[in-house]
Formats: sequence, C-alpha cells, structure tokens
Amino acid sequence: MKFGAVGCTGVGVNTAALYVLSHELGLPLAASSAVAVELAVITNYLLNEHWTFGTRRVSVRRLAKFNLASLAGLGINVLIVWSLTQVGFYFLLANLFGIAAGFAGNYALSMIWVWGKALWREMSSTPC
Repeated sequence: MKFGAVGCTGVGVNTAALYVLSHELGLPLAASSAVAVELAVITNYLLNEHWTFGTRRVSVRRLAKFNLASLAGLGINVLIVWSLTQVGFYFLLANLFGIAAGFAGNYALSMIWVWGKALWREMSSTPC
C-alpha cells in the first residue's frame, strides 16, 4: 500500500517538474521529461527508503538499483501497451494493463533486489 502511495506521489512530482521545466523554463520537452522522470525516481526512492521500507540510511547503491528497477518497470509497461494494441486493445485500456504489470515488476524487484538484503539486516538486528 505504501509503495503504491509513493508511486502516486511520483506522478505528482513528475507532472509538476515537467510543467515547470518545459512551460516555465522553456527547456525542450524531451529533456524536460527525462529530468522530470529522474526527479520522480529520486523522490520515490527517498520516500520508499524511509517510509515504505523504513531503512535507516540512504544508499547510493540502492538508489542505482531502484533506478534500474524503475527502468525495468517502464520497459514492462511499454511492452505490454505495445503488445496489447497490436492485437486490437484500445490504447488506454492497454495502458492500464501496462501500468499494472510495470508496477508489479517494479514492486517485485524493489522488494527482492533493491531492499531485500537491507530489510533482512534490519529485521535480524531488531530484538524480538
């Protein structure tokens, strides 16, 4: 639940940053979008690090892993949208399936690969 809420926050960060960078500062749309996505990923990482997974310190290694997990989620999303539209799905319906699959992939990678060992260390160092 927290992971999903953080994702929604990322949508807000991405949208606000995209607007400011492209509309207010006049940067090209592609550059604005890339920066907005990375700002959202960093924000999501920090929120997940402290709130969702409750780890005690920020890790550059976990940030890099989270970036890769987010990229994998994006890839899953795009692949699903493209595949479903090729077989006749309406693109917005295909997008909902893509979002769900991308979210699931990102969540699984985050739980197992990004924060898995950190969570295990945190749990094993906590007295019962």
